[in-house]
Amino acid sequence: MPQATAAAPVAEPVPDPAAGAGSAGSDFAPLLRVVREQGLLERRVAWYARGITVNALFLAAIVAGMILLGPSWWAVLLAVPLAVLSARMSFVGHDAGHAQITNDRAKGRIVQLVHANLLLGMSQEWWNDKHNRHHANPNHVDKDPDVKADVLVHTQRQTAGRTGLRAWLTRNQAWLFFPLTTLEGIALKVAGFQAVLSRRDNRMSTRQRVVEGTLLAVHVAAYLTLLLTTLSIGQAVVFLLVHQMLLGLHLGMAFAPNHKGMEMPDPETSASWGHLRRQVLTSRNIRGGALTDWFLGGLNYQIEHHLFPSMPRPHLRLAQPLVRAHCRSLGVSYTETGLIDSYRQALGHLHGVGEPLRADA
Repeated sequence: MPQATAAAPVAEPVPDPAAGAGSAGSDFAPLLRVVREQGLLERRVAWYARGITVNALFLAAIVAGMILLGPSWWAVLLAVPLAVLSARMSFVGHDAGHAQITNDRAKGRIVQLVHANLLLGMSQEWWNDKHNRHHANPNHVDKDPDVKADVLVHTQRQTAGRTGLRAWLTRNQAWLFFPLTTLEGIALKVAGFQAVLSRRDNRMSTRQRVVEGTLLAVHVAAYLTLLLTTLSIGQAVVFLLVHQMLLGLHLGMAFAPNHKGMEMPDPETSASWGHLRRQVLTSRNIRGGALTDWFLGGLNYQIEHHLFPSMPRPHLRLAQPLVRAHCRSLGVSYTETGLIDSYRQALGHLHGVGEPLRADA
């Protein structure tokens, strides 16, 4: 489903080994060379332009439908396709943040600002900072913000000292995971506003705060204006809840299978890992056809995406056979499973983490 200092007003994308084979490591360099030779790192601007255009047309159709239907419960049903469309726009924002769409950083930044801040109400810089740290050290309990102890915990070590409501959540986190993801859409907005408005966080320049804050405010104003001018108060509340909860659930279903239950490196076990092992051993791919690719926004090729963050989404499936064969030649475990089984593994991991607290209870 990152921020910058005042001295560096644009958040840097996560370092991509594809930018230079010299530092890529001996295990990764041969794979990188083949991928480059086959043109899989070339940008697909036209492919993304078509997708963005289709999304814009669907958004216009949904807005027009709400206006034409007026204060009707039939209009509330449009919250469902809007949630799906919002997830599609979040995938575009994600890809723009990784420079998958264009080599032009300024244009890529505009695409991401429009999709993240304006259309989704989520801070671009906050997301980039968080997501780039995840890519640099996936599943590292001390360095990956996605596995820090929060509402959910990801290792039994993180269960220590959790009492009351937090302990109850940990004991039952496997059962609560999907219900909790329905709050993710709102949580992303709240975190974005906090990052933009917080003066204690100096990773954004004043200009960045103004630009991002303005776009976030426009998003909220336009969203609420649309709801309140086309629907009754009760219908508007239901629409908002359905839209945001389904968006959160969709994003949770796209991101959940990628790393949960996979290797969690620590300084002792991962000291000798290069880029290839650090990314492959901590990631899980999801098998499936075109529908799976569409529903998960290409994140089902998580191993390829982590190895080549700037690789355009339509090239990930083309790179998969190369990556799988290379890992096989090195004896590196390449994990791939079906969609349902991926959730079973992820939830099983979360359930196992809560075992100590269930035993104490």
